[in-house]
Amino acid sequence: MKFVMDLIKWEEAKVKLPVIKMEIDYELLTLYDALQEDDQIQIIKSKERLKFLRKQLIELEQI
Repeated sequence: MKFVMDLIKWEEAKVKLPVIKMEIDYELLTLYDALQEDDQIQIIKSKERLKFLRKQLIELEQI
């Protein structure tokens, strides 16, 4: 049973990894725009979102 659960987790991770990477790319673009406009509020939001996405990416890569 554990093998089946691990296989399911691995399949889910395989699907989620590219999505999270695209989200990171988008958030980096948002951060770049905010830095260009000196929008401090958006800079903080983007950095927090990137931290969250990074954590998710690391967790999925460990599966």
